Amino acid sequence: MAAAIAEAEEKKKVRPKKKATASKVKKTLVVVESPAKAKTIEKYLGKKYMVRASMGHLRDLPKSQFGIDVENNFEPKYINIRGKGDLIKALKKDAKNASKVYLASDPDREGEAIAWHLSYILGLDPAEDCRIVFNEITKPAIQEAVKHPRSINLDQVDAQQARRMLDRIVGYKLSPLLWRKVRKGLSAGRVQSVTVKLICDREKEIQAFESVEYWTVGLKLRKPKSTQFEAELIQVDGEKLELHTEAETMALVADMEKQQLKVKAIKKSERRRKPSAPFTTSSLQQDAARKLGFTSRKTMMLAQQLYEGLELGHKGPVGLITYMRTDSTRLSEVAQDEARSYIEANFGQDYMPEKPNVYVAGKKAQDAHEAIRPTQAELTPEAVEKYLSKDQLKLYTLIWQRFIACQMVPAVYDTMSIAIEAGSRYGLRAAGSRLKFPGFTAVYAGADATKKEKDVILPELAEEDVLDLVKTLPQQHFTEPPPRYNDASLVKTLEEKEIGRPSTYAPIIETIQARGYVQRIDKHFQPTELGFVVVDMLEKYFRDIVDVKFTADLENELDGIAEGQVKKNDLLGGFYGPFEETLEKADEAIGHVELPVEVSDVPCELCGRMMVVKQGRFGKFLACPGFPECRNTKPLLKDTGVACPKCGGRIVERRTRRGRNFYGCENYPECDYNTWDQPLQEKCEKCGSFMLKHHYKNGRGITYCSNDDCESRVNHPINKELEKIRQRAEAKKAKEAEKVEAEAEGDKA
Repeated sequence: MAAAIAEAEEKKKVRPKKKATASKVKKTLVVVESPAKAKTIEKYLGKKYMVRASMGHLRDLPKSQFGIDVENNFEPKYINIRGKGDLIKALKKDAKNASKVYLASDPDREGEAIAWHLSYILGLDPAEDCRIVFNEITKPAIQEAVKHPRSINLDQVDAQQARRMLDRIVGYKLSPLLWRKVRKGLSAGRVQSVTVKLICDREKEIQAFESVEYWTVGLKLRKPKSTQFEAELIQVDGEKLELHTEAETMALVADMEKQQLKVKAIKKSERRRKPSAPFTTSSLQQDAARKLGFTSRKTMMLAQQLYEGLELGHKGPVGLITYMRTDSTRLSEVAQDEARSYIEANFGQDYMPEKPNVYVAGKKAQDAHEAIRPTQAELTPEAVEKYLSKDQLKLYTLIWQRFIACQMVPAVYDTMSIAIEAGSRYGLRAAGSRLKFPGFTAVYAGADATKKEKDVILPELAEEDVLDLVKTLPQQHFTEPPPRYNDASLVKTLEEKEIGRPSTYAPIIETIQARGYVQRIDKHFQPTELGFVVVDMLEKYFRDIVDVKFTADLENELDGIAEGQVKKNDLLGGFYGPFEETLEKADEAIGHVELPVEVSDVPCELCGRMMVVKQGRFGKFLACPGFPECRNTKPLLKDTGVACPKCGGRIVERRTRRGRNFYGCENYPECDYNTWDQPLQEKCEKCGSFMLKHHYKNGRGITYCSNDDCESRVNHPINKELEKIRQRAEAKKAKEAEKVEAEAEGDKA
């Protein structure tokens, strides 16, 4: 026994030591903001790095208290965000075991602040080289960023803190006043309040607008044995045409028809239309709203996904676009060369300018990053189509096309303008154009175009040619009020007036809707009664808060902090003193504000009172005025004025849980008639059934008969659209059935 023990001890002594495994070698920790980005970056950096996600901010001002020590140089009180304790613990553990830590949050002020908070949590010195930034998630960009770490930019951190504290001061000081004076649950925001005022001011313009009648006179003309063309009457007795009644228009037309029509002058020229600059955050949101029907929030959500990286088959996760929060139109030389190489290979030398096109950013542009562009020109929409969702592909196509087009030559048009005289009194004009060379339009229609321009061809004419009048086309018009803001026009206005910054446009629009101050109806923003009341009160007692110039100047001062030209506490002190004084005066002067009550014709089935219309977060609803004794509420059903084809009841407008409108019978669930398309009171000329209107995402609409068997439905374009909807619904059902079957099989196993 003793011999066996001695032998075992001897073996222990001579046993060779194991080499250190790769898992014990310390790695470099890289902290980014999102898991999707972490997955893409880890692939590019290799085994010596571990990439973790902070999931955005880890520290913030507390929700339950003001969190700013005004008396102590506006010292903020930051706390760890609730629910992120486990994540913070895991990051600290990884940082402790890492040889080096790099903070790779987004390359903007918000990202710089996140890096600063991370440095505090992980015990890093902000002055050391712990910060890396990149404008695109590609292998060369990531590897280059790791080679050139820098310290955290404290000026940018101060700018973000100043914005956050300004918003906290306004929100936490002004909101309680609204609670006391208007209604519980209300809140006010610094930039959001100005935006609501813009929408309210536009609505007041519309309400005050008085329409004026006016007439135009078109003419169909032709030279003998030639094709017809259209002209317009523009002058009478040397003065601009102004017609306001049918009587004076018809009298003028009768006199003009007696005159001889003759070509007075012909002007031929060449018009060159230049391509638009590559996308900035603002122009991307505007174009996506105009062409794709996307909200600002949806556009930025999809852009974030394209930036962070998507799985492209064997290539793995690939970042498809550069950073999507930018006000710059600048492109790197590498990007320009890629675009030019693609253009030369696919379109030829004629489509490529001698030198790369360069676009100048606006005076207020920070120009911190490049414009939004594809990370690789060779990744065409066709090449990535099968890996992207339908909406991801639409947005990526828009970005890719705009990028390629911006490095192409202008489109060239031959134009012709013809001045025509009718006797000695009347002056007419005809204009035509023909696309001579497509240039950039071969790829991208342009920022303001939703479809390709059509050629307008005029016949060959010469001066003094006599023309025949085929037909006069007098037409009545009425002046229209300014349109309500939609996503595109509101973002454009915010940018022009320097309210907010590119990264804030989408949150601003979402916030003012969530607070019930504004509602989106048919893709246009309308203020609610609550919005009007709050804006009127702010305008009366807090003029600076809703003043466009004051807000823009404040944004410029925040830019000054980021550039090291303005001190954070100087800005906060200059704002807080006058604001606090105004707040005290307003609290004494404002009495309780009664919101206007809209009484419906629907009785409460519990207590008999007539229910009133209330505005909630998800739109209007009916509530009993006997609250809190009677808490009865019900949805507000908007009558379309159309009878249900199944039971004869009213078809009313309803809303899904996700906020999408649809139309159904009021007698649901006894009657199950419903449709996504809007019922119209207009009747079908063929069968007398009511008409439906189908709305496309781009705002276009098409009407059709609700009767499936009507002869007007034969070969109607709507049939293809309805078939697509049916196929999508069947595919969704099949997918759900497969999922249920797979779960059942799993349970059996």
